[in-house]
Amino acid sequence: MAFHSTSNDTIFALSSAAGRAGVALVRVSGDRAGDVIDVLSARRPEARVAVLRKLVDPQTGGLIDHGLVLWFPGPASFTGEDLAEFQVHGGRAVAAALLRVLGRVEGCRLAEPGEFSMRAFENGKIDLSQAEGLADLIDAETETQRVQALRQAGGVLFRLTERWRAKLIEAMALVEAAIDFSDEVDVAEGAVGQAEERVRELGDEIGSHLNDDHRGEILREGFQVVLAGAPNVGKSSLLNVLARRDVAIVSSEAGTTRDVIEVRLDLEGLPVVVSDTAGLREASGDVEREGMRRTLARAQDADLVIRVVDGSEGAAGVDIPSVGSSGEQIVLVNKSDLIGEAGGNDAVGDIRVSAKTGEGIAELIKIVALVARRKTGTREDTVITRSRHRSQLASCHQYLLAFLGKTSDVELRAEDLRLASDALGRISGRIDPEDVLDEVFGRFCIGK
Repeated sequence: MAFHSTSNDTIFALSSAAGRAGVALVRVSGDRAGDVIDVLSARRPEARVAVLRKLVDPQTGGLIDHGLVLWFPGPASFTGEDLAEFQVHGGRAVAAALLRVLGRVEGCRLAEPGEFSMRAFENGKIDLSQAEGLADLIDAETETQRVQALRQAGGVLFRLTERWRAKLIEAMALVEAAIDFSDEVDVAEGAVGQAEERVRELGDEIGSHLNDDHRGEILREGFQVVLAGAPNVGKSSLLNVLARRDVAIVSSEAGTTRDVIEVRLDLEGLPVVVSDTAGLREASGDVEREGMRRTLARAQDADLVIRVVDGSEGAAGVDIPSVGSSGEQIVLVNKSDLIGEAGGNDAVGDIRVSAKTGEGIAELIKIVALVARRKTGTREDTVITRSRHRSQLASCHQYLLAFLGKTSDVELRAEDLRLASDALGRISGRIDPEDVLDEVFGRFCIGK
């Protein structure tokens, strides 16, 4: 999907959720936004004042609805352009009728996904990282995600990268001075020395942010928890208890789960994705073998692996699965209500629970939340929330190290700083190829 919002088209879209609701919000942005108000409601109201008006189809004269009309003359609007908002009753037919009428206005068309935010970016109202923060704010499911997205949309990364960029420009200017005064050895060496000092400080600061254990990405995408174990140890029952609904099929037949089943949870304000996986045993066929391959692959990338064992087997009969993972692991003994019948197995696991009776579930949730909170750290010190940010910062850091690693060829060292500056610029959108813009804004919902 590629679009160019620098066109003269006036765009419109339903900006509230589609479907039956109390209120529907329709936005119009572009040169004809004011004319649209005049055509539908006789005249545009005073700027930034909500006015109740009759909205009329100019072609038929029929009444569309009674609604609130707001007028935001550019550049003092979200997009930086003239912008109109119509707040009407939220029935499907009302919103559809208004959009249908807008589609007949000359010079107006339905907006592409993310085109309102794209125009705000192009008109200097937001930078690229703030636009991503807005998208994350729309998608936020938990309190911690909301706070992180709000900080990003508020420009925390933009301000930080701009400060870094200012330091980098200082270093670049010093290196250019060294090139210009290469005949004066003392001046050139002094300028390069000052540049090295600034670049070393900048490299250390960026490096500390890169060495953050991916906290921002984990918080944004969800803390990944994998339930792994042999068939029939109660992984699916455990998933259903955590989700408080029947997500997975529970059966006494071994090997019921053949694929990965995910459920997203809000644990103490933290986004947690729990995955039920195929049982680990000697495979009886290609489908089961593929299921186990997916189990091990998912466990490898998980932030926490819960290795589930059957408490009813007794200590001697418990087989703790061997699962490789880059994250933390705990051993959970399920079916704790049957442990007494099996003679006890005190030394087997880190925690006992019963998916049937609920025993130990509250403690399990606390443990998962504790590990998740430790992994995500404090919200105040997190600025990298996407792999795109990390990739560009890593490139910038690499060029800074390349600059420090050279002792001669000042022209080549100047090129290292230029490339480092370009990488920083791509985070905010100062320098960005069009395909990156399409990737960022194409993920927005229509109307934002």
